Parts: sequence; structure tokens; C-alpha cells
Amino acid sequence: MTSPTTLVLGGTGITGRRVVQHLRAQGTPARAASRSGDTTFDWTDRATWRPALDGADAAYIVALDTTPSPTPAFVAEAVASGVERLVLLSARGVDVPGYFAPGFDGAPPHLAGEAAVRDSGVPWTILRPGWFAQNFSEGVFRDGVLAGELALPTGDGAGAFVDADDIAAVAVAALTGPGHAGEVYELSGPRALTIDGVLAAIAAAGGPTARYVPASDAEFRKRLVAEWGDEEAADLWTSALHPIRTSQEAPATDGVKRALGREPRGIEEFAAAAVAAGAWRG
Repeated sequence: MTSPTTLVLGGTGITGRRVVQHLRAQGTPARAASRSGDTTFDWTDRATWRPALDGADAAYIVALDTTPSPTPAFVAEAVASGVERLVLLSARGVDVPGYFAPGFDGAPPHLAGEAAVRDSGVPWTILRPGWFAQNFSEGVFRDGVLAGELALPTGDGAGAFVDADDIAAVAVAALTGPGHAGEVYELSGPRALTIDGVLAAIAAAGGPTARYVPASDAEFRKRLVAEWGDEEAADLWTSALHPIRTSQEAPATDGVKRALGREPRGIEEFAAAAVAAGAWRG
């Protein structure tokens, strides 16, 4: 008999990479799938879907944030290919009207994915994390931290930033263990911090010293368009910061505790681990 294999979409990304590492560390074969991973997977090329799914017993789905969402079609193909367990990375606030910026509704792709896994006919688990702590160390905020000045349109708002290692640990528990079928886990860190507070924790852990500079939505969006040349992505990221500015991301949730039986890691632990890993070198 062959060992169960878990397909990890976004296997080279912030959460997917960690899910692969956690699975392999516990002896579960994991297939890292992405456009640049061990297994080629491209959401926009359906010819890559079935080969990636071949022989997989479970799947961790990091969806593409586009409308219409391709997730329902992928879920159907996954179940048809023999996948018996699904874990979907969704997002905090997708079921809360007005959570995102006025005039922007980022929920439909996530809600379409959630509906697809709920209706799949196989055991499923949905993860709804808030903003990742790792955005400061390997994501969209890293360059500003390194430059010593992080300009964001978040005002005095706060967020209970969640450590991606906690997200991965919950995902692995749901992919491999009992008791998680039909659960929706809202994932956050243990307490809320302003951007200033996160930067102070990073500096205290031996990371770069950076100051927070309040910016308007228009200023932030203009800078992203200049850097990325992608107006749609700039709109998405600008709108996604609205829940921090309004402190809708501030309340701590119990998802990590319910899934793992322990408290989530705080920003101080994240910062210490990131410094030890050399996250801000070079």
C-alpha cells in the first residue's frame, strides 16, 4: 500500500511552504504544487490540475482571488480524482457585510470556494485567518521594514496578526487528524497591535528598526501601482488594509486554541523566530 499523499496548492507560498514542511516533518508525503514548485500547478491552466491531483488523498487549497472563482471547478475535479479530505484557506471577515473597504467586496471568490468545499461530499475544513505576521518579514511590508519606514493607510487601527506557522499547524491537523471535519476556524494572534506596536516588537527582537508613517489610500495605491504595474492588485491590497484601519482585525479569535489545544503565537515569538531565521538579512 502507498502512503497517503497530500497535495498542497501554493506550496512555495507563505502558508503552503510551511504546510509542506510540517507534513514532511511528521512523515506524511506532501506534494508542493505551484507554478514554480515540485509539481506544476497553475490556476489559469486546467491542464495542470489533474496531474497535480493524481494519487492525492487530501488537498490544501490556497485559492485564486478572482471572480469568477476557479475553486468550485477544482474541488469537483479533486473529488472526482479521489481526494477524500479538503482544507481551504479562506479569509477573515468574508461572511461579515462591510468588512472590506467601501465599494470593494473581496468576499465572493472566498465564499464561492467555501460553498464548493461544503458541498463537495467529502470531509472539509475551512481556515479564515486574519492578516499574517509574516507580511512584515517576507510579504508586502518587508521592504518598508528594511528601509526603516513603513507607510500604510492604517491610521491608528490595530490587528491581531496571526503567525503563518500557526495557520500551517492548524491546516496539517485538519489534513491528517480526526475531529476537524466541518469546522470553520477563525485564526488570529493572541492580541491586537498597531503597526507601531509590531515594528517595536521586531526591533526589540533584534530586527530592523523602522517607523510607521500614516499614508492615505491614494498614496499607498499609487506607490503599489508604480512598483507592481498592476492596478487590480494595488486595489486589492489597499482595500484589504481597511479592516486594520477600522480595527475590525483587532479582536482575538479562538480558532488556534480550538484546533490545536494551545494559544496562538504572539508577535514577539514571531519576531524572534524571524530574526533567528535571517528574515531581514540583505
